[in-house]
Amino acid sequence: MAHQTLDARGLSCPVPIFRTNKALKEMASGQTLAVMATDPGSAKDFVAFCSQTGHQLVKAFNDGKIFYYEIKKV
Repeated sequence: MAHQTLDARGLSCPVPIFRTNKALKEMASGQTLAVMATDPGSAKDFVAFCSQTGHQLVKAFNDGKIFYYEIKKV
């Protein structure tokens, strides 16, 4: 279970990434952040974000309407 949840539903790129980055900065290393988003572009954005920052993308899936991500802070 994630340590913190971020609701980014209804927000367009790049706002979900900005908010995710801000939330992760306030978390301790090893903690996880669950993110919910509705922007279809978020799938590639979160992969790129984790690749660039070194954070671990633990889970990424969608239910047809909402994209869910779990990110572990390095």
